[in-house]
Amino acid sequence: MSIVFKDLKIYAGKLVESGLVVGAGGNLSMRDGGFMYISPSGFDLQETKDEDWVKVNIDTGEILSELKPSSEILMHLECFRRNQDINAVLHAHPSYSVAVSSTGQNIPPMFPDFPAMVKNVAYIDYVIPTTHVLADAVAEVVADNQAIIMRNHGVLTVGATMKEAFFYMQLTEEAAKVYAISAAIGKPRILTEKECDDLRNLSSETYRADLLKKGKI
Repeated sequence: MSIVFKDLKIYAGKLVESGLVVGAGGNLSMRDGGFMYISPSGFDLQETKDEDWVKVNIDTGEILSELKPSSEILMHLECFRRNQDINAVLHAHPSYSVAVSSTGQNIPPMFPDFPAMVKNVAYIDYVIPTTHVLADAVAEVVADNQAIIMRNHGVLTVGATMKEAFFYMQLTEEAAKVYAISAAIGKPRILTEKECDDLRNLSSETYRADLLKKGKI
């Protein structure tokens, strides 16, 4: 089994097991040279076999498999085209992230790992999914952000590895969850920008981020 298919299978399962997607929702893809492999349309991610992943030419968008790719194919293609360091793309519908961002608020930093590891987060106001309109909006911000929050829709994360992209997804959802719980109890204490910068510059955090990017943790 190639590393691409192995990682796609592992993290497709993790997306479902973690409750980040339900049913046939969500999609993921990985770069393989000049091509990407993306989840097929309408499939339960946990049931997707190696032969089901749809091969697509990144430059031309030509579909090289019999199965129909995820309806978010345009969004995935733009991620790989805009940043050559991106090798993995995840799109999910995590409940707390959707809930918080749909109020018009951003997901604030309330614990160290979120600002230290997910250094740049972009927000996109609602646009209809599966269209070039959404793909174009993602294309404008994906080169400089690890996570993209799509209000009233979901979250997209990217990484040098699938593990890195999944880690960003987990941290984003956990940050939204912590904020939602805290706001229900009282007034949340949000980390200041200086506190976030201090965390980003910690040698221990930059070392951990580098290990994650290289797939060593």
